[in-house]
Order: sequence, then structure tokens, then C-alpha cells
Amino acid sequence: MFKTFLAAALAASLSLAGAFSVAAQEAPKVGVVVKIGGIPWFNAMEVGIKERGQKLGLDAFMVGPTSADPALQVRAIEDLIAQGVKVIGVVPNDAKVLEPVLTKAKEKGIIVITHESPSQKGADWDFELASSQGFGEAHGKLLAEKMGGKGEYAVFVGSLTVPLHNAWADAAIAYIKKNYPEMTLVGERYGVAEDVDKSRSTALDLISAHPNLKGFLAFGSQGPIGAGRAIEERRKVGQIFVLGPFSPGQGQKLVKSDAISGGFMWNPKQAGEVFVTMADKLLKGEEIKDGDEIEGLGVVHPDFQNRNIIVDQLVPINKDTVADLAAMGL
Repeated sequence: MFKTFLAAALAASLSLAGAFSVAAQEAPKVGVVVKIGGIPWFNAMEVGIKERGQKLGLDAFMVGPTSADPALQVRAIEDLIAQGVKVIGVVPNDAKVLEPVLTKAKEKGIIVITHESPSQKGADWDFELASSQGFGEAHGKLLAEKMGGKGEYAVFVGSLTVPLHNAWADAAIAYIKKNYPEMTLVGERYGVAEDVDKSRSTALDLISAHPNLKGFLAFGSQGPIGAGRAIEERRKVGQIFVLGPFSPGQGQKLVKSDAISGGFMWNPKQAGEVFVTMADKLLKGEEIKDGDEIEGLGVVHPDFQNRNIIVDQLVPINKDTVADLAAMGL
């Protein structure tokens, strides 16, 4: 009888373990492909993705390519399609290049969510924590104030094919042109702001070529860092002003030394959480409606035609805020 009991208990235990194993295997996979791995901005996003995934019972994870190369993003998305993930999230380096592979994912029944790429073709939805116009104009206004409304300035973007960075640049340049006619743009714009070394070297070259240069507006998390280092090297702190979004933890020393004059950001950890929150909602078959309240976004008013959800949640980065933001892991 005792042997029979043990056998039954063992069978029940194995059955239960098997059930848990199957349940674990059946957790829907949500893979988020970001621009580049290993930098603070996307490290913070990864924390948000994982924490929210655990809370909602999803197998949510991030894929970070080794460089900001659109081809590497295509390869990563192809790999996620082969894995049979249920949702793919992307922060695109090149919106156009990704269109075919995102369309392929959708054709296979995979939900596609993008960030920093409004009106992305091949996506079910794109979400933004800052409007293009509001974000660009806020930076343009701040740069003009720092420069006293006069002088030459240069603009960096992550690449010339990142729609959102270029939309921010468009808005900032238009705002400056309209309100500060004595400010002059040097060149067009430079696609280096997702690479700290390229940002630094480009800034050094521009400082040498333009003696009257007074400002850098860098859209891309590595742009202000690289330009700030160049300012320190050339001992131009207080003479040339660097502004843009960046990771506070990475840039706080440069802010405190005035090599970076400030900027605005949104919370990348929050963006990671939103990826997973939206994935969960869409996996359950829930429609996103006007006036919905979505955690991390607040009350939303979607652009259904272009599949965009855009809110304004700007966070200032300056000497008063940078330490607290860095302490949050940002």
C-alpha cells in the first residue's frame, strides 16, 4: 500500500511539474528589438520590458544589436519570426528598411508595435511619449536661450533615416528660424548621434571648421555625450552649448561641469513597460479606443489612420534633476 501511495504521489508530482513546465512554455513571447545594445538608454528600457513581462505573465525580452545598423535589426526580427514570438516590438534605425520584414511578421500573425517611428508601415501601432513638434520646439527654445539668440549651431540626429529624430530636428530648426533669425544652422544635419565616438569626432571637426559655432543640438542618446566631451577637450565649456536627450546616468558629470547644458527626455524604462502593456492588451484581443487609459501613457487619443498613439510626457534634464534621474537607473 505504501509503495502504491509513493507511486501515486510521484505520478502526481510529475504531472504537476509537467503542467507547470507546459504553462511556462506557453507564456507568450514578446521580443523587442532596439537600436543598439549595451548603452544606458536601452539598458533602462530592458529593465522595464522584463519587469512588466513578469508582472503580466509574458516572456518579454529585449534584443540589442551590436551597432546601429538597420541590417542587424532586420536579422534580429527575422530571428524572432523564426522563434514564433507572438509580439515584436521595434525601435527602428531605418523605418523604410524595416517595412518588408515587419510586413512579413504581420502576415504570419505576429503583432508589431513600434516606438520612435510614427506612422511606421508594417506596424499595428506606434507609441510616443513625446510629440515631434513639442519635443523639437522645447529643445530649440532652450538652445536659443543658452546662445542668447545669436550665433551658429549644428544639429546631430541618430541617422538621416530615423523619422522621429529628423522630425524633432525639423521642428527645432523651424522654431529657431521663425523666432531667432540671428541664429544660423551649420550644414544640414549629421547622422552620428547614436555613436559617442562619431559624435565626438564630428563635433571636434565642426569646432575647428567654424570658429563662431556656439551650439550643438543632438537628437540621439549618444550625441550630447560625444559633443559634450568634445567641448571639454577644446576647453569651450560656457562658450559652446550642447543640448539634447541623453541618459542622465551617462551624462551627469558632463551636466555638472556644464559641458552639456541640458535637454529633455522621456523615461525609457517607462517606454519598455508600455511595449509590454500594449502587447498584453493586443494579445487579449482588446481594441484600443479613443479615451482609453493605458498604463504608462495615460488617457490616449489615437490617430487611427496612421496607427499612432502620441502623448507629451517631457522630463527636463538639468543640474537640478540629473542626479535624481540617474539614481532611478536612467
